[in-house]
Amino acid sequence: MMREQSCILHADLDAFFASVEQIQDPSLVGKPVIVGGLGPRGVVAAASYEARRFGVYSATPMARARRLCPSGVFLAPRFDAYTAASAQVQEIFRSVTPLVEPLALDEAFLDVSGSGRLFGDAAQIGELLRESVRSQTGLTVSVGVATTKLVAKLASDSAKPDGLMVILPEAALGFLHSLPVERLWGVGPSTRGKLARFGVRTISELAAFPKDTLIATFGRKVGSHLHDLAWNCDEREVVAAELPLAELRGA
Repeated sequence: MMREQSCILHADLDAFFASVEQIQDPSLVGKPVIVGGLGPRGVVAAASYEARRFGVYSATPMARARRLCPSGVFLAPRFDAYTAASAQVQEIFRSVTPLVEPLALDEAFLDVSGSGRLFGDAAQIGELLRESVRSQTGLTVSVGVATTKLVAKLASDSAKPDGLMVILPEAALGFLHSLPVERLWGVGPSTRGKLARFGVRTISELAAFPKDTLIATFGRKVGSHLHDLAWNCDEREVVAAELPLAELRGA
């Protein structure tokens, strides 16, 4: 069951690598910026929203990106610059709560349950973080607010780009069940295909699907996990941490 007292934010910087490049070189603003491996087997690490209009996204093979967006500005990653920008943003996050759990250079969970007295309610804290990040770094960040990590992450995804979405506890299942099943963590093409063979394409349909059948199909661990996620059973807490060195180096 959901933890009523928890207030979790998921903050995700928009098109982070490409945005850093545009901020540090204003001549790139408004242009389709594509960051990634520039060799024949390279892949896109980040694409500005201008590039996404051409169908270029993270993990797109670079050769395909060049075909889709011949007018793009193609850049090799500069992880030192991204690490410095990320550190500045993380400092802003920690100015409102010590409970910050980075997931990568461009995203983190924050538990702001104890921050209300100083900074207001969750929506106000989310707006404060967005404005602080924008004014101090020039970057934009999308924020999702919920009582579980699962829904907070899905809310920030739905808020992109440059938005804030607050999912109240009583609205969490309605929001979750409205989404396609592939929005759940761990549901990749293979799992999605197996679920589709049972006619399960939305999280609502997954929630209504017999748990025993999920376990028989995917095994006890995965089947139980899918059932729990479909009902927003996510007891994971935000654990204060520093970003691993491998992430800081862009590995």
